[in-house]
Parts: sequence; structure tokens; C-alpha cells
Amino acid sequence: MTTETSRNATETARSPARRADEALRPPVDVFEDAEGITIEADMPGVSKDRLHVQVDANTLLIEGEVQIELPEAAEALYADVRSTRYSRSFTLSNELMTDQIDASLKDGVLRLHIPKHPEQRPRRIEVRAA
Repeated sequence: MTTETSRNATETARSPARRADEALRPPVDVFEDAEGITIEADMPGVSKDRLHVQVDANTLLIEGEVQIELPEAAEALYADVRSTRYSRSFTLSNELMTDQIDASLKDGVLRLHIPKHPEQRPRRIEVRAA
């Protein structure tokens, strides 16, 4: 069996429901500083109204859908990307204040800043002379 035949057999064996559930994992950068963490996810083609960010307990879920608009009567014959959905989830630490997440989307990059609880932030301790 050739590689091409094997690939076609595998694709045929997949159910339509499974193909619909497939999603791309957007690449992310995670930065931590004294104030909290910042997550930057690359999600090109996702608009604000097709973006879903949710926190449930200590799980952060990021989902987005790309809307590819083709001119009327045009049909795509080939595409490098098989899915138009992005999905990624993260388990968050209890030291983060998930009720104060700041989210912004600019040029296809989703930026989330999650602050730390004040008692988890480093603080300077004054030393008195004895």
C-alpha cells in the first residue's frame, strides 16, 4: 500500500463528527513577572466575535474560529490547513486571580494578563537598625 493510499484510507475511516472536532493548537508564549502571568496566543484570522475565552474553576479555555470568506461562486480546491478552529486549554495555579483576567486581541494575537493575588506577589521587607 502506498503512502498516498494509506493516507486516503485513514481519512476515509475518520467519521465526519471526528473531523469536525479537530482543532489547531495555537502556538503560545507564557511570561511571568512579579504581578502575574501573560499568555500570548497566535490566532490569525480569528475575529473578536468568533473568539471564546472561558475560565472554569482553574481551567482556562481558549477557542476561536477562522472565517474564510470567498467571493460568491468561488470554491476552494486546495487548502494547507484542514481545520478553521483553534482550541487550547491551560490549568491555572491557585495563586492567580482568575476573576480579573484582562484580554485583548490585536493583529491575530490574543493577549491575556492574569494577575497574582497580592499575598503571592513579592514584597520588600524593611530592615530596622537595632
